[in-house]
Amino acid sequence: MGSEYFNPVNTQTWANGRHQVRCLKVIQETHDVKTFCFGMQQPVLFFFKPGQFVTLELAIDNEQVMRSYTISSAPSIPYSFSITVKRVPGGKVSNWLHDNLNAGDSLTVHGPVGQFNCSDFPAEKVLLLSGGVGITPVMSMARWFFNTNSDVDMAFVHSARSPEDIIYRAELDYMSTRIDNFRLHVICERIPVGQAWSGYRGYLNRELLQLIAPDFIEREIFCCGPAVYMRAVREFLQNADFDMSRYHEESFGGDIVNKEAVAESLAAETAAAPPESSELLAVHFRTSNKTIMVAPGTTLNEAAASASLKIPKACGMGICGTCKVRVLDGQTEMNHNGGIDEEEIAEGYVLSCCAQIQSNLDVEY
Repeated sequence: MGSEYFNPVNTQTWANGRHQVRCLKVIQETHDVKTFCFGMQQPVLFFFKPGQFVTLELAIDNEQVMRSYTISSAPSIPYSFSITVKRVPGGKVSNWLHDNLNAGDSLTVHGPVGQFNCSDFPAEKVLLLSGGVGITPVMSMARWFFNTNSDVDMAFVHSARSPEDIIYRAELDYMSTRIDNFRLHVICERIPVGQAWSGYRGYLNRELLQLIAPDFIEREIFCCGPAVYMRAVREFLQNADFDMSRYHEESFGGDIVNKEAVAESLAAETAAAPPESSELLAVHFRTSNKTIMVAPGTTLNEAAASASLKIPKACGMGICGTCKVRVLDGQTEMNHNGGIDEEEIAEGYVLSCCAQIQSNLDVEY
């Protein structure tokens, strides 16, 4: 690495957008989990809020595929960033990454974005809850607090299938022995024959949490894991009269499924009762020189698809910012979830996945 990396005049800062990055290293975390570390050719400081994510833009079997992954590293180590991926049976992207992405390879990422982060919800005491590979965003938070010598009181509670499935095990043990404001608790669902384990067994519930963190009611809680895990956590926290405004979870994955189901239902209703031609609105895609007529309320992404144009998208609900396009003329109504900032909106940009068409439009795409 040349001296230019340490020259503040030459160093750039990462900002939400589309970036070409290079895989620097691949780390085998467990038998089915790998960490992929990325950087750029030019010196770049990868600043982001711990807990945020990026969206990978990949070409798999000659098809463009977008998939979002939490950044597992912390911005306190700023010249690179990492994602940690679990191989999922039948998982198109996770299997491709495990089998094909190697050090030296380049790919495109979008981001960083995400409202699930510890920067926007400062607290003196936090409870970091995770299940399986859901450990990645809370690990980013813990690394940030650890590396910056923060005095935030951390209770870190992780649920794993078995001892051999504990991601970052050695690093977590190191952090717990290095500072006294990081208390580690790992729960294993099952212990295979021949494996030694002296920690908690079974599943996280209210009684176990009361034992692990008796003061959980006083903490800011950040939670990530499988949907069934987070649902159980929400239920026992609510039963304990926890102030749910202090509970935060990474949940966009489940919401995408629900949103797509709703979209399919609405599309079916529209097909069954098409609007009168007098009610249709014209959407012109200037760069592509295509025009499509659509019903009011259609999303801009849906309109593009009807014109045989594919605006990339990943989350489908205004979080990741992947589907951003610029509206040159006309009105849309957009209810997003943090994937775009006020400055971009002022310049005419919208998130096409959640921008509903309200008038004739001229779009830069």
